[in-house]
Amino acid sequence: MTITQQDELDGLKDIGRIVANTMAAMAKAMEPGMSTRDLDEIGDRLLEQEGAVSAPRASYGFPGATCISVNEEIAHGIPGDRRIAAGDLVNIDVSASKNGYFADTGATFRLGSVPPELDRLCRDGKRAMQIGIAQVGHGKPLAGIGAAIGKFAAARGYTLIRNLASHGVGRALHEFPDEIATWPVRGDKRRMHNGLVLTVEPFLSMGGNWATEAEDGWTLYSTPAAPVVQYEHTVVATKHGPIIVTLPG
Repeated sequence: MTITQQDELDGLKDIGRIVANTMAAMAKAMEPGMSTRDLDEIGDRLLEQEGAVSAPRASYGFPGATCISVNEEIAHGIPGDRRIAAGDLVNIDVSASKNGYFADTGATFRLGSVPPELDRLCRDGKRAMQIGIAQVGHGKPLAGIGAAIGKFAAARGYTLIRNLASHGVGRALHEFPDEIATWPVRGDKRRMHNGLVLTVEPFLSMGGNWATEAEDGWTLYSTPAAPVVQYEHTVVATKHGPIIVTLPG
């Protein structure tokens, strides 16, 4: 989607606020012993109260309102009977639509205390996203996002999952431009333009390189097996830099 007028930006910010608030409320509600289905039901109820529709369920028939991935599950985890425990890393990914506008956000949360290396991974995962967002703006190369994230990841001793990319969003959950790498690539000459809406969502890992799909057709795991975190915002490229629309409020 390309934003061309203020009411479009307002509509995008509205659904951005809703998904951000939903994710924050789900994270706050997490407690040991809760099932991922229990957590998803909280998100489902909050989206419904705001008049929003779960995007993965409506767009792709995903069996849940939100994606909840625990520990070795790195993305697209199906809410179910799995119970979360103290020390878990829980990724909550919330995407939804309202009045024809879509927004997408996600983050990895620590349930209680975690080992120092995982705490560092979480802090650096969020920083990697922020570094990528700083590369968003009119006239800037799309490949600049992955180049900056890749430089940070390499300097800190991390790898990046290289088949889970950022993407265009706004009028659909996934739209042009497709496959925006959050790792260094060569040959991508595309540039952002004023009003372009996209996600920035690097998957930072302590050794993983690829996402592999489970037999359920949804849940993704790291190959080779390694801890992975993901942080995501929906942003708008402008002549004055990025506007983050998935902010709570």
